[in-house]
Amino acid sequence: MSIDVNVTRNPDRRRYEASVGETTVAGFIDYQETSEMIVLAHTEVDPTFEGRGIGGALARAALDDIRERGLKALVICPFILSWLRNHPEYRDLLYNSAPSRAGD
Repeated sequence: MSIDVNVTRNPDRRRYEASVGETTVAGFIDYQETSEMIVLAHTEVDPTFEGRGIGGALARAALDDIRERGLKALVICPFILSWLRNHPEYRDLLYNSAPSRAGD
């Protein structure tokens, strides 16, 4: 069962935060940022919200933000690595990914 999730980047805490309702932080992704990439290090979801799509919403929002900012993602978080297996549309964002060939 998924719920309405709002994900924002919190640069002061160096994490993407998923909120449910006005103030409840249901999960987050810790990251480090350089001028050319964002390292997605760790995803954590509050046990109260597990199984409700919080992790997927976090992964999608973080990768969308990275794309919009023209950066690459270095993913070391096991959850996001697993999530990417089912979402090939984000693989072009991976740092050191092979450039796509014409016609691919």
